[in-house]
Amino acid sequence: MLALVSPALLVILALIVLPVGWLAWQSIYHDGFTLENYRRVFTEDIYWRSFALTFEISLAVTVVALLLGYPVAYLANSVPKGWSILILSLVVLPFWTSVLVRAYAWLALLQRTGVINQFLRYLDVISEPLALVHNTFGTVVATVHILLPFMVLPLYATMQKIPGDLMQAGASLGASPSLTFVRVFLPLSLPGVLAGCTMVFVLCLGFYITPELLGGGRTVMVSMLVSRNVELYNQFGAASAVAVVLLLSVLLIFFAVSRFISLDRILGQK
Repeated sequence: MLALVSPALLVILALIVLPVGWLAWQSIYHDGFTLENYRRVFTEDIYWRSFALTFEISLAVTVVALLLGYPVAYLANSVPKGWSILILSLVVLPFWTSVLVRAYAWLALLQRTGVINQFLRYLDVISEPLALVHNTFGTVVATVHILLPFMVLPLYATMQKIPGDLMQAGASLGASPSLTFVRVFLPLSLPGVLAGCTMVFVLCLGFYITPELLGGGRTVMVSMLVSRNVELYNQFGAASAVAVVLLLSVLLIFFAVSRFISLDRILGQK
């Protein structure tokens, strides 16, 4: 048995355990053992503001993705199989394009001379271009577009397991479609909601390219803090400490969510 799993264990050791271990070591060792990097993370305002902004943006992206993704998943689950395949194909279609290209596309659309501002000015809705990029708004819009499939797919997988007979049974008992949805379908779909929200929130915590381009240097998320500590200040220890704190935050979130839903279900293995 050990011989069979040894190649997999070596891969895990080389690609996960050693890099994370080296990251943790760099955060506490610089010419000797030190906790200075962690002291800075937990006491300096710039780190607190960056972590707070990252969690705020992640929460906003998760809420918007849920509001947009739930109706899409519900529609895909309700229509015949051919239409369902078409809807899901459109949902996963952006995966065929890199995140960088999609971020630049949103930058072109939302900038002051972009299509949206030009269209609104053509309709005389606005007199001056709106500030749609280089701020939190542009970051949230582009991030929602990129992470939306991670909300739709878990929702659709959960909805597929809900027996359609339950809706018919509710209707036969005199309940309206909306009441049957609220009292029957929505509670049964909550595991998918929790799985989708967890995936989107955790992925958003580590986003880098989109906030870098759409934030215009004003929306400094944690991943950008790591990058700047390395590229601008050459402080690998500080960058490692930030990365370790972010990693522990993600593990804590997974642990909290696992109290309500199994990790296998969040990761799509069931």
